[in-house]
Amino acid sequence: NRFFWKMRKKEKIKLFFILMLGLLSAGASAQSAKTLIRKGNKLYEQKKFSEAEVQYRKAQAKNSKYKKSTFNLGDAVYQEKNYKGAENFFKNLVQHTKTPGYKANAWYNLGNTFMQQKQYEKSIGSYIQSLKQQPADMNAKYNLEYARKMLKKQKQQKKKQKQNKKNKNKNKKNKNKNKNKQQPKNQKENQKKNSQKKQQQISRSEEHTSELQSHSFISYAVFCLKKKKNYITTYWTT
Repeated sequence: NRFFWKMRKKEKIKLFFILMLGLLSAGASAQSAKTLIRKGNKLYEQKKFSEAEVQYRKAQAKNSKYKKSTFNLGDAVYQEKNYKGAENFFKNLVQHTKTPGYKANAWYNLGNTFMQQKQYEKSIGSYIQSLKQQPADMNAKYNLEYARKMLKKQKQQKKKQKQNKKNKNKNKKNKNKNKNKQQPKNQKENQKKNSQKKQQQISRSEEHTSELQSHSFISYAVFCLKKKKNYITTYWTT
Protein backbone atom coordinates (compact mmCIF):
# COMPACT_ATOMS: atom_id res chain seq x y z
CA ASN A 1 0.00 0.00 0.00
CA ARG A 2 2.81 2.35 0.88
CA PHE A 3 4.49 1.71 -2.47
CA PHE A 4 1.37 2.46 -4.49
CA TRP A 5 0.75 5.58 -2.47
CA LYS A 6 4.21 6.93 -3.35
CA MET A 7 3.68 6.08 -7.01
CA ARG A 8 0.44 8.02 -7.04
CA LYS A 9 2.16 10.90 -5.32
CA LYS A 10 4.93 10.91 -7.92
CA GLU A 11 2.39 10.71 -10.70
CA LYS A 12 0.51 13.62 -9.17
CA ILE A 13 3.70 15.69 -8.98
CA LYS A 14 4.52 14.77 -12.59
CA LEU A 15 1.03 15.66 -13.72
CA PHE A 16 1.24 18.99 -11.89
CA PHE A 17 4.44 19.91 -13.74
CA ILE A 18 2.89 18.91 -17.08
CA LEU A 19 -0.13 21.12 -16.40
CA MET A 20 2.11 24.02 -15.39
CA LEU A 21 4.20 23.66 -18.53
CA GLY A 22 1.00 23.55 -20.61
CA LEU A 23 -0.30 26.73 -19.00
CA LEU A 24 3.01 28.50 -19.45
CA SER A 25 3.14 27.39 -23.06
CA ALA A 26 -0.43 28.59 -23.64
CA GLY A 27 0.44 31.90 -21.98
CA ALA A 28 3.48 32.31 -24.19
CA SER A 29 1.39 31.42 -27.24
CA ALA A 30 -1.30 33.93 -26.27
CA GLN A 31 1.33 36.59 -25.63
CA SER A 32 2.87 35.90 -29.02
CA ALA A 33 -0.57 36.14 -30.65
CA LYS A 34 -1.20 39.49 -28.92
CA THR A 35 2.13 40.81 -30.18
CA LEU A 36 1.28 39.78 -33.73
CA ILE A 37 -2.15 41.39 -33.46
CA ARG A 38 -0.59 44.66 -32.27
CA LYS A 39 1.72 44.60 -35.30
CA GLY A 40 -1.26 43.90 -37.51
CA ASN A 41 -3.22 46.77 -35.95
CA LYS A 42 -0.42 49.25 -36.68
CA LEU A 43 -0.31 48.12 -40.28
CA TYR A 44 -4.12 48.29 -40.47
CA GLU A 45 -4.07 51.91 -39.24
CA GLN A 46 -1.55 52.68 -41.98
CA LYS A 47 -4.03 51.15 -44.48
CA LYS A 48 -1.58 48.35 -45.27
CA PHE A 49 -4.38 45.83 -45.16
CA SER A 50 -2.66 42.94 -46.95
CA GLU A 51 0.34 43.16 -44.59
CA ALA A 52 -1.98 43.40 -41.60
CA GLU A 53 -3.77 40.30 -42.83
CA VAL A 54 -0.48 38.37 -42.75
CA GLN A 55 0.10 39.30 -39.09
CA TYR A 56 -3.47 38.39 -38.11
CA ARG A 57 -3.15 35.03 -39.83
CA LYS A 58 0.09 34.35 -37.95
CA ALA A 59 -1.67 35.26 -34.69
CA GLN A 60 -4.52 32.92 -35.57
CA ALA A 61 -2.03 30.13 -36.28
CA LYS A 62 -0.50 30.68 -32.83
CA ASN A 63 -3.85 30.55 -31.08
CA SER A 64 -6.89 29.62 -33.18
CA LYS A 65 -9.28 30.24 -30.25
CA TYR A 66 -8.16 33.84 -29.81
CA LYS A 67 -11.20 35.72 -31.16
CA LYS A 68 -9.43 39.06 -31.71
CA SER A 69 -7.23 37.57 -34.42
CA THR A 70 -10.26 36.19 -36.28
CA PHE A 71 -12.21 39.44 -35.91
CA ASN A 72 -9.33 41.66 -37.08
CA LEU A 73 -8.52 39.24 -39.87
CA GLY A 74 -12.11 39.57 -41.10
CA ASP A 75 -11.75 43.37 -40.99
CA ALA A 76 -8.51 43.31 -43.01
CA VAL A 77 -9.95 40.97 -45.64
CA TYR A 78 -13.05 43.18 -45.85
CA GLN A 79 -10.88 46.26 -46.51
CA GLU A 80 -9.20 44.32 -49.33
CA LYS A 81 -12.70 44.00 -50.87
CA ASN A 82 -12.71 40.23 -50.38
CA TYR A 83 -16.25 40.36 -49.01
CA LYS A 84 -16.93 36.63 -49.31
CA GLY A 85 -13.77 35.83 -47.35
CA ALA A 86 -14.70 38.37 -44.65
CA GLU A 87 -18.21 36.91 -44.52
CA ASN A 88 -16.76 33.48 -43.63
CA PHE A 89 -14.70 34.90 -40.73
CA PHE A 90 -17.62 36.82 -39.22
CA LYS A 91 -19.95 33.85 -39.65
CA ASN A 92 -17.48 31.79 -37.64
CA LEU A 93 -17.48 34.43 -34.91
CA VAL A 94 -21.26 34.74 -34.57
CA GLN A 95 -21.51 30.95 -34.30
CA HIS A 96 -18.79 30.47 -31.68
CA THR A 97 -18.70 33.74 -29.70
CA LYS A 98 -20.83 34.14 -26.60
CA THR A 99 -19.57 37.55 -25.47
CA PRO A 100 -22.37 40.06 -26.30
CA GLY A 101 -19.98 42.82 -27.43
CA TYR A 102 -18.03 40.59 -29.81
CA LYS A 103 -21.19 38.92 -31.05
CA ALA A 104 -22.91 42.25 -31.75
CA ASN A 105 -19.90 43.59 -33.66
CA ALA A 106 -19.52 40.34 -35.57
CA TRP A 107 -23.19 40.47 -36.63
CA TYR A 108 -22.77 44.14 -37.59
CA ASN A 109 -19.69 43.44 -39.75
CA LEU A 110 -21.38 40.41 -41.26
CA GLY A 111 -24.25 42.71 -42.25
CA ASN A 112 -21.74 45.00 -43.95
CA THR A 113 -20.26 42.13 -45.98
CA PHE A 114 -23.75 41.22 -47.19
CA MET A 115 -24.42 44.87 -48.06
CA GLN A 116 -21.31 45.01 -50.24
CA GLN A 117 -22.49 41.86 -52.04
CA LYS A 118 -25.97 43.42 -52.52
CA GLN A 119 -27.55 40.65 -50.46
CA TYR A 120 -29.83 43.09 -48.70
CA GLU A 121 -32.21 40.61 -47.09
CA LYS A 122 -29.29 38.87 -45.35
CA SER A 123 -27.78 42.20 -44.28
CA ILE A 124 -31.12 43.21 -42.71
CA GLY A 125 -31.18 39.96 -40.73
CA SER A 126 -27.60 40.53 -39.55
CA TYR A 127 -28.26 44.10 -38.35
CA ILE A 128 -31.36 42.93 -36.47
CA GLN A 129 -29.25 40.29 -34.71
CA SER A 130 -26.64 42.92 -33.87
CA LEU A 131 -29.31 45.19 -32.36
CA LYS A 132 -30.58 42.33 -30.23
CA GLN A 133 -27.15 42.28 -28.57
CA GLN A 134 -26.70 46.06 -28.50
CA PRO A 135 -30.11 47.80 -28.92
CA ALA A 136 -28.63 51.31 -28.62
CA ASP A 137 -26.17 50.92 -31.54
CA MET A 138 -27.05 53.86 -33.81
CA ASN A 139 -24.79 52.68 -36.65
CA ALA A 140 -26.59 49.34 -36.79
CA LYS A 141 -29.96 51.16 -36.79
CA TYR A 142 -28.88 53.43 -39.62
CA ASN A 143 -27.49 50.56 -41.68
CA LEU A 144 -30.67 48.56 -41.08
CA GLU A 145 -32.84 51.34 -42.53
CA TYR A 146 -30.43 51.85 -45.42
CA ALA A 147 -30.50 48.11 -46.21
CA ARG A 148 -34.30 48.17 -46.23
CA LYS A 149 -34.32 51.08 -48.71
CA MET A 150 -31.82 49.31 -50.94
CA LEU A 151 -33.85 46.10 -50.84
CA LYS A 152 -36.97 48.02 -51.90
CA LYS A 153 -35.06 49.69 -54.74
CA GLN A 154 -33.58 46.33 -55.83
CA LYS A 155 -37.04 44.74 -55.97
CA GLN A 156 -38.37 47.66 -58.04
CA GLN A 157 -35.46 47.36 -60.47
CA LYS A 158 -35.98 43.62 -60.84
CA LYS A 159 -39.69 44.19 -61.44
CA LYS A 160 -38.92 46.84 -64.07
CA GLN A 161 -36.36 44.58 -65.78
CA LYS A 162 -38.87 41.73 -65.80
CA GLN A 163 -41.53 44.00 -67.33
CA ASN A 164 -39.09 45.32 -69.95
CA LYS A 165 -38.14 41.77 -70.89
CA LYS A 166 -41.82 40.83 -71.12
CA ASN A 167 -42.56 43.85 -73.35
CA LYS A 168 -39.54 43.07 -75.53
CA ASN A 169 -40.69 39.48 -76.03
CA LYS A 170 -44.23 40.70 -76.76
CA ASN A 171 -42.99 43.20 -79.35
CA LYS A 172 -40.84 40.53 -80.94
CA LYS A 173 -43.80 38.17 -81.08
CA ASN A 174 -46.05 40.85 -82.65
CA LYS A 175 -43.35 41.71 -85.15
CA ASN A 176 -43.05 38.07 -86.21
CA LYS A 177 -46.85 37.82 -86.39
CA ASN A 178 -47.07 40.90 -88.61
CA LYS A 179 -44.23 39.56 -90.71
CA ASN A 180 -46.11 36.29 -91.20
CA LYS A 181 -49.24 38.23 -92.19
CA GLN A 182 -47.28 40.40 -94.59
CA GLN A 183 -45.68 37.43 -96.34
CA PRO A 184 -48.90 36.15 -98.09
CA LYS A 185 -49.72 39.72 -99.11
CA ASN A 186 -46.27 40.19 -100.54
CA GLN A 187 -46.51 36.85 -102.29
CA LYS A 188 -49.79 37.88 -103.94
CA GLU A 189 -48.32 41.19 -105.01
CA ASN A 190 -45.25 39.44 -106.36
CA GLN A 191 -47.43 36.94 -108.23
CA LYS A 192 -49.46 39.80 -109.69
CA LYS A 193 -46.29 41.63 -110.72
CA ASN A 194 -44.85 38.46 -112.23
CA SER A 195 -48.10 37.86 -114.12
CA GLN A 196 -48.09 41.42 -115.46
CA LYS A 197 -44.47 41.10 -116.39
CA LYS A 198 -45.12 37.83 -118.14
CA GLN A 199 -48.06 39.35 -120.00
CA GLN A 200 -45.89 42.25 -121.06
CA GLN A 201 -43.23 39.84 -122.28
CA ILE A 202 -45.84 37.93 -124.29
CA SER A 203 -47.14 41.18 -125.81
CA ARG A 204 -43.63 42.24 -126.73
CA SER A 205 -42.95 38.83 -128.24
CA GLU A 206 -46.09 39.05 -130.37
CA GLU A 207 -45.17 42.55 -131.52
CA HIS A 208 -41.67 41.34 -132.40
CA THR A 209 -43.12 38.42 -134.33
CA SER A 210 -45.43 40.77 -136.22
CA GLU A 211 -42.51 43.03 -137.05
CA LEU A 212 -40.51 40.05 -138.29
CA GLN A 213 -43.38 38.90 -140.49
CA SER A 214 -43.84 42.39 -141.89
CA HIS A 215 -40.14 42.77 -142.49
CA SER A 216 -40.02 39.40 -144.23
CA PHE A 217 -42.91 40.39 -146.48
CA ILE A 218 -41.27 43.64 -147.42
CA SER A 219 -37.99 41.89 -148.09
CA TYR A 220 -39.79 39.39 -150.24
CA ALA A 221 -41.56 42.16 -152.13
CA VAL A 222 -38.28 43.95 -152.70
CA PHE A 223 -36.68 40.73 -153.82
CA CYS A 224 -39.53 40.13 -156.22
CA LEU A 225 -39.32 43.68 -157.47
CA LYS A 226 -35.67 43.41 -158.05
CA LYS A 227 -36.16 40.16 -159.83
CA LYS A 228 -38.82 41.65 -161.97
CA LYS A 229 -36.72 44.64 -162.72
CA ASN A 230 -33.86 42.47 -163.67
CA TYR A 231 -36.15 40.42 -165.75
CA ILE A 232 -37.42 43.49 -167.55
CA THR A 233 -33.93 44.83 -167.98
CA THR A 234 -32.72 41.55 -169.31
CA TYR A 235 -35.67 41.40 -171.53
CA TRP A 236 -35.22 44.92 -172.80
CA THR A 237 -31.52 44.40 -173.57
CA THR A 238 -32.30 41.40 -175.62
